Order: sequence, then structure tokens, then C-alpha cells
Amino acid sequence: MDEYSFYPDKPQLETKKAKSGLAMTVFSMALFVFGMLFIFPDFFSFIILLLIVLLIHELGHFIFMKLFNYKNVRMLFIPLMGAFVSGFKDRYSQKQSFAVVLAGPIPGITLGITCFYYAQVTHAAWLMTISLLFLFLNVLNLLPLDPLDGGQLLRIIIRKNKDLFQFIFSLTSSLLMIGFGLYFETYLLIGFGFLMALRVRSQQKNYQIRKELKEDDVQYETTYNDLNNKQYAQIKQIVLRHTPALEKYMSSNTEEDIEPIVATQVKNVLSPPMKYDASIVLRIGIVLLWVSAIVLPIVFLMNNNIDWYAEFLKDWK
Repeated sequence: MDEYSFYPDKPQLETKKAKSGLAMTVFSMALFVFGMLFIFPDFFSFIILLLIVLLIHELGHFIFMKLFNYKNVRMLFIPLMGAFVSGFKDRYSQKQSFAVVLAGPIPGITLGITCFYYAQVTHAAWLMTISLLFLFLNVLNLLPLDPLDGGQLLRIIIRKNKDLFQFIFSLTSSLLMIGFGLYFETYLLIGFGFLMALRVRSQQKNYQIRKELKEDDVQYETTYNDLNNKQYAQIKQIVLRHTPALEKYMSSNTEEDIEPIVATQVKNVLSPPMKYDASIVLRIGIVLLWVSAIVLPIVFLMNNNIDWYAEFLKDWK
């Protein structure tokens, strides 16, 4: 009899296979358009161009997630917030993760510069609008702020003290967002900042739990399926200590009712294993590409005259 036999069997969590997300994606796109029109009723053509830019950006993430066999890959659009692609793997590769993140902004910036060139030649205002949207949104997305693509890149690069770094990084991002919102008197940015703050609280709790697990030499960089009964019991004990409300809820409910909830909390504490298969040369190359993708479009725009487009905007208003 091995030592793990003394511990109760961990609960089995059902893995629900997600249905096709196409209908949900189309529905969210329609909701995005109507939601934006409700707020900006005179900007229909601009909203459609914005939708196209967001769609192309997210398609990059979506295609590479599918290529690398991510599970439950879905694309959703949210009015005023943009769009995102969600998906997960039991085990991640650093190389693949770099590709997934960069597959959104790099093609977008490339298309933005290409559209800019043809807009300058043809003086097509709609083409210049979509070009500037491509450049602005994708460069903005590469800023090292959580949860933007730049924040994701930084998280993939960092190897040691990931949880502490992620907590500090997210807290800084939240405070910066609120600060910029107050400075520019933009309530939308302030709202985003406070939404991010909710995520920071969750990350702080995870950091504290994982810190204790590390001190107790409990392996938490694993999948729920690979978790043995002893590890489950150890993590559960620490999770309950950090979640008094859940522990109190347990005392007033049957084990059968509460155990799936506790198991889900344990699963959320686990950190999916990452295979650090990117060489130092590749990582330096990624950083150089990342910095270039932010700086070069800005330099490109500063060295091109678009007075004709500015005049168009004045007439349009």
C-alpha cells in the first residue's frame, strides 16, 4: 500500500466538450455592432471597419490556437472592450505560446502599413481609416500591460517568480489604467482599471496559496488529472484556509454538494505546465521583434504626411 492510499480519492471533474462557438461568435459580433451603434449612432461605417480590424487580429490568435490543438477555442466580441479568443491546453510550449500571441498584432501591423501605403497613393479615406485602426490597436495591444498581448508576452518570457511578478504586473497595469482614465477624464479607462483590479485580487490570493504550496514542497505546476490524492488533500487544505467563506459554506452543506466546488477551486490554483523550449537566441529575437513592432510604426507615421486625411476629417465633421 503506497502513502497516497491513506488519502480519500479526489473528486472527478467532468470535462464538457464545448459545442461549436461559431454561432456565439456571430451573435457577439452583431451585439458588438448594435451596442456600439447605440452609443455612437452616427459612426456606422467606422464601427464596421473597427469590427474588421478586430476580427483579423483575433483570427490570427484563433488560427494558431487551432493549429497547436488548443481546446475549447472561442472568439467573442464585447462592445467598448474589443474582442478576445479563449482556449487552453493541459501543457503549454513556450515556442507555441509566443506564436499564438504574436499571430494577432504582427499581421495586423503589417496590414496597417500596407493599407497606409495604398491609401497615400489613392487618397482613399476609408483605407487610411482602416490603416490607422490596424496600427493603433495592434501597437496598443503590444504594450506590456495585463491582459494585453504585450502583457502575455512578458509573462511567457518570465520564468522565475512568475506568480509574484504576475501579481505586481497586474496591479501596476490596473493602477496605470485608472490613472490614465483620471488624467484624460475618460470613464471607460477608469472602468477597465477597476475591472482589472478584481483580477488582481484573485491573482494575489493565488500567489499567497502557491507561495505556501512551494514552502510545503507541494507540486502545483501540473494538471488536475495528474494530481494525486495526497497533493489534492494538501492543496485543498490551504485553499480552504485562504477562503473562509468556502470553509463556512462546507459546514452547512453536505460533502456531496460542496466537493465539486472545492475541486474546482483546487483546479484553479494549479499552474499549467510550461515547456521552456525557446532558446536564448529565440527569446532575444522575440524581444527585438516586440520592441520593433511598437517603435517602427510610430516612426513610420511620424515620417509620413497625412494632411489630406486630416482635411477629410474636418470636412466629414
